[in-house]
Amino acid sequence: MAMRPNALAWLALSLLVIGLDQLTKHVALAELRPYEPHAVIPGLLNWTLAFNPGAAFSFLAGGGGWQRWLFTALAIGVSAVLATWLARLPRGDWRNALPLALIIGGALGNLIDRLRLGHVTDFVQVYWGDWSFPAFNVADSAISVGAVLLVVFGFFGGKAAAKGG
Repeated sequence: MAMRPNALAWLALSLLVIGLDQLTKHVALAELRPYEPHAVIPGLLNWTLAFNPGAAFSFLAGGGGWQRWLFTALAIGVSAVLATWLARLPRGDWRNALPLALIIGGALGNLIDRLRLGHVTDFVQVYWGDWSFPAFNVADSAISVGAVLLVVFGFFGGKAAAKGG
C-alpha cells in the first residue's frame, strides 16, 4: 500500500506566520510605547502597542486570568484538529491546506504570547474619523484571512476544482 504525500508540508507556512508574528511583536515591544499611536497612514493606520488578555475584540479580557488558560487550551486543541485535517489532505489540495496553515500559524503565534507574557501583543490600529477597529497583529490577520478563505473556498472551491481550476 503506497503512501501519498499529505498536506503536512503546509505547516512550513504556519512556521513562517509564527516567525513573522513574533518578529513584528518583538519590534513593536522594543520601539513603541503602550497606547501611544504612531501614524503610518494618517487618517487610516497607526502603529499602537496594546495588550489583550482576552480573545478577539478583547472578549473576556476582564476575566481575572482564568481566560488565559481557556484560550491556551483552545489554541492547542484547534491547532491539533487542524493539523490532523492537514494530515488527511493530499499535499496539492491548497484550497484547504492554505487556510488551515494560516489559522494554525496565527493560533500558535498568539499562544506563544499568552504563555510567555500572559496576554497577546497587538500593534496595528485601523481607524477612520472617530471609528476605530480594535488593535490586532500578524497572527490575528493570518487567522482572519484563513477563516475567510475557508468560507470562500468552501462555497466556490468545489466548482473551480470540478472545472479543473
